[in-house]
Amino acid sequence: MVRKLGLLAALFFLILLAAPVLADDDDDDDDRKMRDEDFMKAKQIYFDRCAGCHGTLRKGATGPSLEPSKTRAIPLEAMATIITEGTPGGMPPWKDILSKEEIELVSAYMHLEPPQPPEWGMDQIKESWKLVVPVDKRPKSPPKRNWQNYFGVIQRDVGKVSIIDGDTKEILATLNTGFAVHILRPSASGRYMYSIGRDGKATMIDLWASPPNIVAEIKTGVDARSIDTSKYKGKLGDFTDRYAVVGNYWPPHYVILKGDTLEPMKVVSTRGYTYDTNEFHPEPRVASIVSSHTSPEWVINVKETGIVLLVDYSKADLGTVTETKINAERFLHDGGWDASKRYFLVAANMRNRVAAIDTVDRKLAALIETGNKPHPGRGANWVDTKYGPVWATPHLGEPMVAVIGTDPEKHKQYAWKVVRKLPVAGNGLFIKTHPVSNNIWVDNTLSKDLEVAQKITVYDKKDLDAKPVDIKLTDHGKIVHMEYNKAGDEVWVSVWDREGEIIVLDDKTRKVKNRIKLATPTGKFNVYNTMMDIY
Repeated sequence: MVRKLGLLAALFFLILLAAPVLADDDDDDDDRKMRDEDFMKAKQIYFDRCAGCHGTLRKGATGPSLEPSKTRAIPLEAMATIITEGTPGGMPPWKDILSKEEIELVSAYMHLEPPQPPEWGMDQIKESWKLVVPVDKRPKSPPKRNWQNYFGVIQRDVGKVSIIDGDTKEILATLNTGFAVHILRPSASGRYMYSIGRDGKATMIDLWASPPNIVAEIKTGVDARSIDTSKYKGKLGDFTDRYAVVGNYWPPHYVILKGDTLEPMKVVSTRGYTYDTNEFHPEPRVASIVSSHTSPEWVINVKETGIVLLVDYSKADLGTVTETKINAERFLHDGGWDASKRYFLVAANMRNRVAAIDTVDRKLAALIETGNKPHPGRGANWVDTKYGPVWATPHLGEPMVAVIGTDPEKHKQYAWKVVRKLPVAGNGLFIKTHPVSNNIWVDNTLSKDLEVAQKITVYDKKDLDAKPVDIKLTDHGKIVHMEYNKAGDEVWVSVWDREGEIIVLDDKTRKVKNRIKLATPTGKFNVYNTMMDIY
């Protein structure tokens, strides 16, 4: 029965992608039948669960368009099946997360015209800003702990972030940070940890406080995914911890903030024209941001237009930012630095490519065909025994890791080519390794087989031609996201469900060392590794 439902979902997914749709004559009657309270509930479910891939305006990006001209061809029962069972293209099944009633509501919502979301400008941003602890009231020195080995852990579905001592495994603080935090980023010095939630709320956590606490918060929009700080220190000045920047999904803009207080300084729109067809797009969302170590710049990736922005913040105090626009590919998503930190590699997952951006020569270095919907997170770097320095990404749409050569100087023949395709147990979200480790860890979170999703796949860097090892770590939830400790001898893995936990593995023996109970943990970010961009 489950297999039949999966095939049915696949069939209607193809219809959704391809069919030019005519609305039924009684569509207007269907619209009127949805009560206001149901409409509001369905709209919130869509915004919380679906907009990230399909767009706030439902025009599509990582997922296909869900505009009424497409969706009204699909009966409500079939639409509910798609949402319940997921799709072959990488959409997860929602049957374990949404109730049957919620699935039916959002299915009906798909037949309606999408409402226009509210704008959120500087007046609203300023009004939302809260300075909880002034700078002069904060600790003057770090705690007597190995605080650079702290972990920030996202408790995604309960709206919290926990700070855990990586040495003692103590939960030092659990903080209310807002709905569905997406990522955490430490400041350049590591002293502060910044979170950004899918509700557009950014929070600033002081890791020197005992216990760590929230010292500032702000809402930069109604939907956001990315945050980073200024890291550059060199001939052009010292910008350590001076600024923070938040990239929004809605409204489509980025917001520059003071790094020590989150006081808003400047809003810059990303609305504009697609790099290839030069069509105006009303919703070019900021997908990911990284901070350059070699220039006073942020690399800001604009999903729908396929443009990478190199944003010079050196004159931000004067209200001036300068953008260098690099045409890359659509639809940009996550990415990370190569080991040299010169090249930024970012997935254009709906075009099955990775774009390599040369931040020194300020140009597109290459577009690399990888596989079905690359999703690297930050990716993983190591020195391959045959191909030299490489960077790798798993895929949403197939169980495979693509390994890309990244050294155009000493290994020119392999640079910007997929030199290996490593099979994994299931479709995954994240990959992780460490310079001192011989292991490469890959999750299988998106596998339709729950047994597979509860395993982690591990490769030996020295023998990548050998079959990988699949380790079953749990009998509940799904395995997602890995992070190393500062020393590189432990790997922390999340079990994602209400009865969740962090599993700490010994990297050398691959055996479980600790289990830390925590509700709905997802991403984990070690202070030292994240501030130094070690992955």
